[in-house]
Amino acid sequence: MKFLNIIFLSLILSSCGMRSIPTALNEVDATWAEVQNQYKRRADLIPNLVNVVKGYASHEKETLAQVTEARANATKVTLSVDQLTEENMAKFQKAQMGLSGALSKLLAIAENYPNLKANENFRDLQVQLEGTENRITVARNRYIESVKNFNNQVTVPPESWYNAIFLKHKPKAQFQVENLEKVQNAPEVKF
Repeated sequence: MKFLNIIFLSLILSSCGMRSIPTALNEVDATWAEVQNQYKRRADLIPNLVNVVKGYASHEKETLAQVTEARANATKVTLSVDQLTEENMAKFQKAQMGLSGALSKLLAIAENYPNLKANENFRDLQVQLEGTENRITVARNRYIESVKNFNNQVTVPPESWYNAIFLKHKPKAQFQVENLEKVQNAPEVKF
């Protein structure tokens, strides 16, 4: 009888989330670290880009100052996995969106300076930034997927039962799209 109880208990525990929930949490940790890594890569490239633009567009000081300030604000907001609440995620995304907007202005300035656009350092940095933006998108997609998997583990039975009794993990916050109304509509193009 004890042998049957041990086998029954082993079967229940092997599918209850004892291993799968911590594994899913580790995946969330790793994918969030990758998101932060890509944002840091972008922040590290920006001073080089600003310096190249400074040489060609010295009278664009306001935009250069905005980019530098946006970079400083974006690097101030760092979150550990334990701090990933909806409120904190909104602050993080706001800081990153501010930096994205400032970068867009900086790159638009380049259109007014043919010599700058032709500068090899500027082109290289622009390509690296474009690649980094793609990496950020991929890292965010991986994070979104890992959070979905983790949230399923802690909210969907039978794993959620184990979580409710022993671990008590709460679902993790996801990335949210700001200005959802604006991005749902097709952009207006005028010629």
